[in-house]
Amino acid sequence: MIRFENPQILYALFLLPLFILVFVMYLNWRNKALRSFGDFFVVNRLIPDASKGRKIFKFLLFLTAMLFLIFAMANLQIGSKLENVKRSGIDIIIALDVSNSMMAEDISPNRLERSKMAISRMIDKLENDRIGIIVFAGKSFTQLPLTHDKAAAKMMLSSISTNSVNTQGTAIGGAIHHAISSFDKNDFKNKSIIIISDGENHEDDPYSAAQVAQTNSILIHTIGIGSPEGVPIPLFRGNQRTGFRTDRDGNTVVTKLDEASLRRIASITGGTYVRATNTDLGLDHIFDEIKKMEKQEYESKVFSSYESRYPYFLSITILCLLLELFIFERKGKWFRDIRLFEVKENLKK
Repeated sequence: MIRFENPQILYALFLLPLFILVFVMYLNWRNKALRSFGDFFVVNRLIPDASKGRKIFKFLLFLTAMLFLIFAMANLQIGSKLENVKRSGIDIIIALDVSNSMMAEDISPNRLERSKMAISRMIDKLENDRIGIIVFAGKSFTQLPLTHDKAAAKMMLSSISTNSVNTQGTAIGGAIHHAISSFDKNDFKNKSIIIISDGENHEDDPYSAAQVAQTNSILIHTIGIGSPEGVPIPLFRGNQRTGFRTDRDGNTVVTKLDEASLRRIASITGGTYVRATNTDLGLDHIFDEIKKMEKQEYESKVFSSYESRYPYFLSITILCLLLELFIFERKGKWFRDIRLFEVKENLKK
């Protein structure tokens, strides 16, 4: 496991291009100043001990020193000891509908993006709870296995789109079975499933799946997202809307929120149903209900000991600065005939 103890220090890397720009501007200014005294090559012959190559080499040493100094201050650390740590929390699996109907814009900016924003905020509130994400349309797919890693959860969440599942449709029953199988099969206590969907199920029987969850003491909470009145499903090419989805007869497809189905699914397991609005998706309310559940103790592997690597970076920094210090811009009398840092130039006759 690799990490930086002070990752904010890495923003100082943006100073390096600034140093390069200032150095290039200095060289241009110096050349212009030399040309103001007469022919450039003649002036260079009048100051034979000056070395442009040495200036560049000294600057590269300085730049390298600054680079490794920044890494030293950020303190790269490598995990050296892996331990099993006991945690106490709740396992939550979010089943997110990614069918085409979730692109409807009755919830701003659209149903899917609004859901992802609310899930991201919920992830921030997790303590020792583990979260998993399942995406579903005509089929279900595990986007994120159960984990307490918030960064990984947010990264996987951001990549979700209506293309995450190839088979279109809405199979809520399949999503429930998939979520149940994602839990520890030896202990279904203190487990909860949150379904976020418009409820338009066309593929299977979600109620029998909810009965299986109820038998295993798994609570299912549902969030209905959309409007019961129905809205068309937009089509996009790139980022531009090109129209709305139509059926084979050319009629505009309208997607409606099926509150009755979602409410019934939740009631079978004793869970909560919430209807989403533009101001509140309802996930916070459900999360508050979940936190009332008795927490379960489980083990997870974490790095408990990290070894700092900053001495290596600091050593290279000091070495570069010492070399830069002992290399002079002008040649000494013993090195005037040695041209390691400059290109030999011929005067025009």
